[in-house]
Amino acid sequence: QVHLVESGGGLVQPGGSLRLSCAASGRTFSRNFMGWFRQAPGKEREFVTAISMAGGTAIYADSVKGRFTISRDNAKNTVYLQMNSLKPEDTAVYYCAVGFMPTIENGYDYWGQGTQVTVSS
Repeated sequence: QVHLVESGGGLVQPGGSLRLSCAASGRTFSRNFMGWFRQAPGKEREFVTAISMAGGTAIYADSVKGRFTISRDNAKNTVYLQMNSLKPEDTAVYYCAVGFMPTIENGYDYWGQGTQVTVSS
């Protein structure tokens, strides 16, 4: 079993920054990737970014490349999502997940409860 808890969401103005955290407990070493997805109101959940558990290779959706950075702290079993130059279209509930395939929602089998990010002036 794996348990994930996200934190760090909130309200930020356009152009601002936020850092999300995802603290994991349990058998995360049995999975290949930790990732972030988001779901905006009225839209389907979409892939944001993922990082491999082994080598730390990161993958990003085109919409966030150059603005978002995923990182991990293995000692704390925590993954971070640094979000810079935020735009109103980044407004969504952000979910942390662990699984076997980096960009496909069905490739993840454990999910956090989500944290709200709102970008608005």
